[in-house]
Amino acid sequence: MTDWRLRRASVEDAPAVALVACASFLTTFAGILDGADIVAHVAKNSAPTTFAAWVGDPDSVVTLAEHRTGAAPVGYSVLTTPNLPVDTDSGDIELRRIYTLPGAQGTGLGHALMHQAITDALAMGRTRLLLGVLGRNARARAFYERQGFDVVGQRQYRVGSALCDDVIYARPL
Repeated sequence: MTDWRLRRASVEDAPAVALVACASFLTTFAGILDGADIVAHVAKNSAPTTFAAWVGDPDSVVTLAEHRTGAAPVGYSVLTTPNLPVDTDSGDIELRRIYTLPGAQGTGLGHALMHQAITDALAMGRTRLLLGVLGRNARARAFYERQGFDVVGQRQYRVGSALCDDVIYARPL
């Protein structure tokens, strides 16, 4: 039996999702990116208002993973309108975020979040799932490739003073 459960996030969950977003980004990129840049990045991009907006958007789905005992947040995913430098159409949706806290890694939670994202995308009538991942994040890239994703592009973006190179993946649904 798993120690977590998944559910669709509500506006009231936005602070909890933001907390996981900040903590998971920090633990994922500590030692890769400058600490001050990470803090500034998550303050700007992972605020509760950001998640509340996605929850309220009919073209987005935010899934929250909670620990079964006490309902502490341990992971999340966000499906939303694509914002990637590749050709898209109305059948596309972006898996903008999918993260788990370190204590939940290796439990199958990542696979469960991916399965839920695919299920939700299909229910929305989507035909292709897109995502971007830091090119040097070998662990995440291997996970996505095992899930049937193929490289379809690249992008660059800034996290503070660091210029990051992402790989863009796609998977038909």
